[in-house]
Amino acid sequence: MVSVHLVNDPRQAAMLAAPLRQQILEALSEPGSASTMARTLGLPRQKVAYHVRQLEEHGFVELVREEKRRGCTERIVRRKAEYLVASPRVLAPGMDPKKLKDKFSSSYLIALASRMAQEVGEAQTIAEKAGKPLPTLSTDVEIRLRSAQEREAFGAELLEAITRLAAKYHDETHPDGRTYRLVVAAHPIRASRRKA
Repeated sequence: MVSVHLVNDPRQAAMLAAPLRQQILEALSEPGSASTMARTLGLPRQKVAYHVRQLEEHGFVELVREEKRRGCTERIVRRKAEYLVASPRVLAPGMDPKKLKDKFSSSYLIALASRMAQEVGEAQTIAEKAGKPLPTLSTDVEIRLRSAQEREAFGAELLEAITRLAAKYHDETHPDGRTYRLVVAAHPIRASRRKA
């Protein structure tokens, strides 16, 4: 099972939005059949089997094995990805950070996050098909700043440190080099979201 599947097709996203299909995918974190899921969900087997077939045809569920039971062949399936992430392209053309002038706006930050989800999802799909890990670097830190002046000072110092590090390690011409996109973002959070 791969970890993340990026859903790029709006039709597939619409198909996945059905609550029953979401319940089936949730149940299929462990292999199961339409019969076992129907019992778990309290629904007719035929109804569950139809949705399982739809999920399998669209590549969200895969066959694990077939078992002979009472003269029938029962198909044991599981979901193909641990997590499904909707691409920003699903709802409309993705937000392009280059088209936004205010680099300090929440819209610009959302555009960066959307582009990052798209690029990392695509890169992970390629890496998983090649059977290789995707090297990334990320961190998540909360910082409580006393004032707007400290926020500005912190931002200036952080940007200075990043500029210095980028200049030290960047090599435009090395034949074995690989380009990474570095995104640094900070946004206020509600008290209820802290340490979530």
